[in-house]
Amino acid sequence: MEPTKEGDFFEVAGRRFQSRLLVGTGKYKDFEETALAIDASGAEIVTVAVRRVNLSDPSQPMLMDFVDPKKYTYLPNTAGCYTADDAVRTLRLAREAGGWNLVKLEVLGDQKTLYPDVVETLKAAESLIKDGFDVMVYTSDDPIIAKALEDLGCCAIMPLAAPIGSGLGIQNPVNIRLIIEQSNVPVLVDAGVGTASDAAIAMELGCDGVLMNTAIAAAKDPIAMAQAMKLAVEAGRLAYKAGRMPRKLYADPSSPVGGLI
Repeated sequence: MEPTKEGDFFEVAGRRFQSRLLVGTGKYKDFEETALAIDASGAEIVTVAVRRVNLSDPSQPMLMDFVDPKKYTYLPNTAGCYTADDAVRTLRLAREAGGWNLVKLEVLGDQKTLYPDVVETLKAAESLIKDGFDVMVYTSDDPIIAKALEDLGCCAIMPLAAPIGSGLGIQNPVNIRLIIEQSNVPVLVDAGVGTASDAAIAMELGCDGVLMNTAIAAAKDPIAMAQAMKLAVEAGRLAYKAGRMPRKLYADPSSPVGGLI
């Protein structure tokens, strides 16, 4: 696989990354397990819930002591925010605390579905982009909203595969494909992946990457699942680049039939 992978980087906001798997840092039993899973995943970008993870109190265990910000690109996110104002305030505080400019925006609509509130998301994205942030944005799998967010200046569009933490996999591959075809910025599936085949399907559709947390953290063996996800993303990407065979209604023999005795 190495010759094919050579030069096949993922680029967002002018930064290049070899790994197309982005992982979260929540829901693990402790920071040690978090670090081991991230290492096994091969991820270079780790997303951090600013409101839930200790990034600034040295008297308590700190994520940075286990996940080196010099080795990994931290991607602060606005998990738990339900208004544009909350999301913007959260990311401004994150930038003050750690100097982070590349961020993941999510503004949720309700606690039951955790679906994005796209109206508030658009408002927050506009404010953050005017404020100089590079915004990767979690959104619904609606091509119209995805295009509006790109037109605002978001540097990556991140449609859900299914509700956050559901593990249901890609529910609407047609819309994901439409978003990919219309976008001039990276498209990453974010939320709803449950197992390795879901990640592979996302990549086979042509996604630039996949972001996940619960699928790894909630597995019986998070370290093994992290490795499985790494391989699935690589396999799906390679299959997409290789170009799958056409689907056919009837059988087609694998061996030539001409010249048979």
